[in-house]
Amino acid sequence: MSKACEGAHVGVTGGSSGIGKCIAIECYKQGAFITLIARDENKLLQTKKEIEKNCVNDKQVVLCISVDVSKDYEQVENVLKQAQEKLGPVDMLVNCAGTSVTGKFEDIEVNSFERLMAVNYLGSVYPSRAVIATMKERRMGRIVFVSSQAGQLGLFGYTAYSPTKFALRGLAEALQMEVKPYNIYITVAYPPDTDTPGFAEESKTKVNLLLNTSILST
Repeated sequence: MSKACEGAHVGVTGGSSGIGKCIAIECYKQGAFITLIARDENKLLQTKKEIEKNCVNDKQVVLCISVDVSKDYEQVENVLKQAQEKLGPVDMLVNCAGTSVTGKFEDIEVNSFERLMAVNYLGSVYPSRAVIATMKERRMGRIVFVSSQAGQLGLFGYTAYSPTKFALRGLAEALQMEVKPYNIYITVAYPPDTDTPGFAEESKTKVNLLLNTSILST
C-alpha cells in the first residue's frame, strides 16, 4: 500500500462523519497524524475511536477539535495553531464541512442562503486562511476543497446550495495561482450523491420538493 501520508499531519474539517471521516481513516491507514475538526464533540470522540483501530504505528495521534469553522475566524485560527503546536505544521488540509438545503427558490428561508454560504464557503475559507502562512513559510502543502457536482452545474431545487459550491471552485482556482510558486497545491473534489448522514438529511427535503412541484409531470 502507498504510504504517501506517512508521518504527515492531515487536518480534516467535517471529520466526524461522511466523506471527511472516510478520508481521515484512509490517511491514518497510511501513517498520518490526524486533526479532526467538527462541531459535535461526542461524534468526534466516537470517530476518533474508529480511526485509531487502523493505526500502523504506535506514534500516530488523532486529535479532536470541537469548533464551528463557519462562525469565528479567530477561534478557528487559534484551534489550528494549537493543533500545529501539538502535531506539527499541517501538511494537508481537507475541507469537508458542509450542509445542504433543497427547495424552490422562493420557498427557501432567506437565512438558509446565509447559513449555507457561511458553512460551505466561509467554513473552508477560515481553516485554509489559518494554515496558509505556515505552508508558504515551509514551501510545501496541499489544501483540498470538497465541492460537489452541483458546483459544476446548477440543479433544480439547489439555488441555496449550488452557488456555495461554485464559490469553492473560484476560490480554489484563484488561490492556486497565488500559492503555486510556494510549492503548495490546491485540489477540488466534485463528488456526486454519496451515501453519508448529510445526504440522508438532504434527501428528506428533496422528497418533499419533488412531491410539491410540477417537475414530476413534465
